[in-house]
Amino acid sequence: MLNKWEGIVLKSRAYGESNKIVTLMTREAGKVTVMARGAKKPTSRLAGVTQTFMHGMYMVQRSSGMGTLQQGEHLASMRHIQTDIIATAYASYIVELVDRLVDEGPEPFAFEVLLQALNAIEEEHDPEAISLFVDWKLLPYAGVQPILNACSSCGSFDGEFAFSFSQGGFLCHRCFHQDPYIIRLSPTQLKLIRMFYTVPIDQIGKLDLKKGTKQFIKKIVTTIYEEQTGIRLKSRSFIEQLERTPLLTRRTNSDEPTD
Repeated sequence: MLNKWEGIVLKSRAYGESNKIVTLMTREAGKVTVMARGAKKPTSRLAGVTQTFMHGMYMVQRSSGMGTLQQGEHLASMRHIQTDIIATAYASYIVELVDRLVDEGPEPFAFEVLLQALNAIEEEHDPEAISLFVDWKLLPYAGVQPILNACSSCGSFDGEFAFSFSQGGFLCHRCFHQDPYIIRLSPTQLKLIRMFYTVPIDQIGKLDLKKGTKQFIKKIVTTIYEEQTGIRLKSRSFIEQLERTPLLTRRTNSDEPTD
């Protein structure tokens, strides 16, 4: 059966002398792996559309085994992501996370999160902040459903709040005694975590966050992934290396958002 799917290339690897095996995240069918015959050849019509991060329309002949990519058409080449090392690093992390978390089968929400995230990075929004949106929004795919709209213990909506790993979300000050290892949150941090989890990326303008604020929130969500789900990505290690260089520190350090 010949299928026409909107997709984003999550990864592409060489197979033999001239072919590629390509993993696509598609809007219609979810994550699929296809053979792109001859795509390694520079003159191949499939060479460009099988590059990582590429957003396009893909014609796939699918049978009982691996599908075969017959044709592709660019929708967006993600040129900034392809050429800027910081954008590349965070986009690589995002596609690796999607690849790790999402199984085969239609997952329109995950596709939309991925597409909006890559579009935002391509438009030169802060890639570190965009990656936090993806981190929080994809937690359910890792089996984690954090309680962030109210106290995870008593259900209260008001008061001072903290994050509790053991309780799976926010605790209000009345329930702090339930977890000696809570991470207290300022009103701004509370608001940001809720925003990262619930607000669509394409409804947010360019965020202007302090580096320390992003690092604080990133530490919480990274701990969830690494300690509670066992997910540790190679691309995160590369980002951590970049964060130790003046280049990334200088380009991602900015001011607190204004309300």
